[in-house]
Amino acid sequence: MEIKKIGVVGAGTMGSGIAQVAATSGFEVILQDINPEQLNRALKTMEKSLDKLIEKGKVSEARDSILSRVKMTTELASLKEADFVIEAVFENVEVKKQVLQALDSLLRDEVIFTSNTSSISITRLAAFTSRADRFMGMHFMNPVPLMALVELIKGLQTSAETFAIVKGLAEKMGKVPVEASDFPGFISNRILMPMINEAVFALMEGVGTAEAIDTVMKLGMNHPMGPLALADLIGLDICLNIMEVLYEGFRDPKYRPCPLLRKMVEAGYLGRKSGRGFYNYS
Repeated sequence: MEIKKIGVVGAGTMGSGIAQVAATSGFEVILQDINPEQLNRALKTMEKSLDKLIEKGKVSEARDSILSRVKMTTELASLKEADFVIEAVFENVEVKKQVLQALDSLLRDEVIFTSNTSSISITRLAAFTSRADRFMGMHFMNPVPLMALVELIKGLQTSAETFAIVKGLAEKMGKVPVEASDFPGFISNRILMPMINEAVFALMEGVGTAEAIDTVMKLGMNHPMGPLALADLIGLDICLNIMEVLYEGFRDPKYRPCPLLRKMVEAGYLGRKSGRGFYNYS
């Protein structure tokens, strides 16, 4: 089956980035979100991102030409036209369950759909559908337009044909696909999130200030961004959700979310998107 039109469900940071990359790669895109304000923010984000990429010579096509291939809608039923769908809604099992079940009833039988989940079991998500053989994980990295990696995760019933199609699509989108097994957090977040969580513990215990912790990791370990600044970029609520998935999945105390991380999320200090996290952005 030739894939011409890609549906993206969820117009947040990841969904808008995926839509932008798909459109830049020449695909028609249907970007769906229940919140029209989120769609407006997504459009502004894509415009700004494309302007920067064009200015740096990384994209040659005109911005408006690329965005003309993106159709924005609040109606999930619009995804009926899609040849391939990527779910990128909030990292919560119940939210994803509702979306996946609705998509399963909408999409043509032959359509493959994937989840951009960063940590939840693909086998578990596939069980919410009637097409577990045509479902798998396609975990993009943030920011999607700049990061080359895509983790590809097969569920227990994902077919070899489905994997080959998704891998080929990732490559057409200019990404480097890497296969990861279906364990909590896959490869990226099983390694990254405990490091961020440990940095929060170090802050809570007074081992160093946020600036000191981040500087040590940048200058001492050659990381481009410190773990606390990175947590602010990702969103502290997302970091907490992933740590809870790891803790629940492995039942190992080494994955226990730091109490300070939980407290900050409860206070609404979510990082850049809320204007305050480990650093202030107002």
